[in-house]
Amino acid sequence: MAEHWNGPLERIDAWRVQIPKDHVRGMRVPGIIYANEALMPLLAQDQAPQQVVNVAHLPGIVGASIAMPDIHWGYGFPIGGVAAMDEENGVISPGGVGYDINCGVRVVRTNLSLADIKDQIKTLVDTLFQNIPSGVGSTGKVKLSKAEQKNVLRDGSAWAVEHGFGWAEDLEFTEAGGKIEEADPDRLSKRALERGREQLGTLGSGNHFIEIQEVTEIFDPTAAKAFGLEKGQITIMIHTGSRGLGYQVCDDHLDVMVRAMQKYKIRVPDPQLSCAPVRSPEGEQYLSAMAAAANYAWANRQVILHWVRESFATVLDTPSDKLQMHMIYDVAHNIAKREIHTVDGKDASLVVHRKGATRAFGPGHSDVPKQYQKVGQPVLIPGDMGTASYILAGTQKAMDETFGSTCHGAGRVMSRHAAIRATKGRALARELEDKGIHVRSRGKRTLAEETPEAYKDIHQVVNVVDSAGIASKVARMRPLGVIKG
Repeated sequence: MAEHWNGPLERIDAWRVQIPKDHVRGMRVPGIIYANEALMPLLAQDQAPQQVVNVAHLPGIVGASIAMPDIHWGYGFPIGGVAAMDEENGVISPGGVGYDINCGVRVVRTNLSLADIKDQIKTLVDTLFQNIPSGVGSTGKVKLSKAEQKNVLRDGSAWAVEHGFGWAEDLEFTEAGGKIEEADPDRLSKRALERGREQLGTLGSGNHFIEIQEVTEIFDPTAAKAFGLEKGQITIMIHTGSRGLGYQVCDDHLDVMVRAMQKYKIRVPDPQLSCAPVRSPEGEQYLSAMAAAANYAWANRQVILHWVRESFATVLDTPSDKLQMHMIYDVAHNIAKREIHTVDGKDASLVVHRKGATRAFGPGHSDVPKQYQKVGQPVLIPGDMGTASYILAGTQKAMDETFGSTCHGAGRVMSRHAAIRATKGRALARELEDKGIHVRSRGKRTLAEETPEAYKDIHQVVNVVDSAGIASKVARMRPLGVIKG
């Protein structure tokens, strides 16, 4: 990876900069990055803007190669990248989805306040840590036969609910109902299936977490009411994905795509952007395998949610339905989906890649749950474990400018190795405890990698997308207890 970006970043307005289409030969569209002046110095720290340029070369890309304010270096696409491809003439690229297919976030509300759990936060965190397997290579309590695993891959969240892991209403408040129809488990390699067989209901490691939160501010009372949110309320946020199964699906299909590019005579400026036409055997094969991995991730978060509810019910000696532990929403941020969007005044069938970017569909869209139709889809933006997270609402402007997309988090400013070096000798768990945040993790290394200063200022990132109009702030939450892998 080259060290710094020194190319053009032409300001369009207070919230966006542009890399013009004529910057280098071969760009089919301009690059657009959402960033205010405060975030501009961070754009030059790595070559993520170059990845925006590289993505702009992909066949069939429409509109622009877009990046959100949480942009940082990724595999092929920048993390924070959005690219929509014409389904007829465009390509699908695993680098535009990422290794952790359907890594995503779900948030649950409760009827609890801080006063109700203040003396129980440590016990709640310890119980969650005990009940939900976490860490590298962790295996779960759900044992799947080969046949049952394929049912999970086909049916996603619905499989979990049918087997007692959650409530039927949870499906209504999950993106795509927690299931992409084109999933085909037979497209997965033996190795991918093996890696996923014992990991359902596991959190994993890295930036994955379960967090107990308190709502500290309401920005939009109307949307907050629709989402069932109020100041002082306790919420729980879950962030994880498809575990080793999704990683293997990506790895397997990258090899297929390299050969496909030779077959279809596709040239890209970075081999990590290996791709195939959407309407090719290789493209369809990847999309159906990716959909199966996405369904696995939704089932994974659904099972974890069930154990979160059980943990709260046990510690507080109250059934979870009496605690009103209803889902607000679940949304993916590493995925490619077939969607209809308006391009040049006409409806177009597109495949929208969101790599470390999340869906933000506006009011009235048919994919938004009925309860949220007037305010837009809930947008879930976690911050670092020491600061805050946000819930926003999708907007029509996001539909018009970003194919219904917005940022997915704070975005890293330090590599994991740099974070470990920066925190050497520090007692991070004690530092967080001093701030009133109880943390459990499988090891000190994870905490060091996820130290708050490894991330951009979440308030700045969220203010950019809010001010730009591609998501609208609804509520802010602060962490009270965190489980890290």
